[in-house]
Amino acid sequence: MEYGEKKPVIWLGDSPKQVQSFPPSVRQDIGSALYDVQLGVTPPLAKSLKGIGSGVFEIATRFNTNTYRTVYAVQLGKHVYVLHAFQKKSPTGQKTAKKDLEMIERRYKEARQLAKE
Repeated sequence: MEYGEKKPVIWLGDSPKQVQSFPPSVRQDIGSALYDVQLGVTPPLAKSLKGIGSGVFEIATRFNTNTYRTVYAVQLGKHVYVLHAFQKKSPTGQKTAKKDLEMIERRYKEARQLAKE
C-alpha cells in the first residue's frame, strides 16, 4: 500500500448502528483508531483477538465504568471489515460473552467470502 492510500471500511451487520449508539467520546476513539487501521497502522487501542482468525483485532475503549469493543479484520483483501461492535456486559470479568464471539465468527466468515468476490 502506498503512503496516503486508505483501505475502505466495510461495516457488517448492525455494527455501524451499534457504534452510533456509543457515547460521543467512544465513537471518536473508535473512529480515530479505524482511521489508523485504514492507513495500515495498528492503533494503540487495538489488540489481537485470539481464536477467530489471523488479522482479527479489537478496539477496546472505556467510558465511565463501561467497556466498548469494536472488532475488525484487516488481512482480507483490500478492505477493513468491521465485524462487530458492542458494549461488554460479560459477568465473567475479562472474558467476552459467547454470543458476541459467535457473532464475530459468523461475520468473519462473511467477510472472508466478501473478500473472495
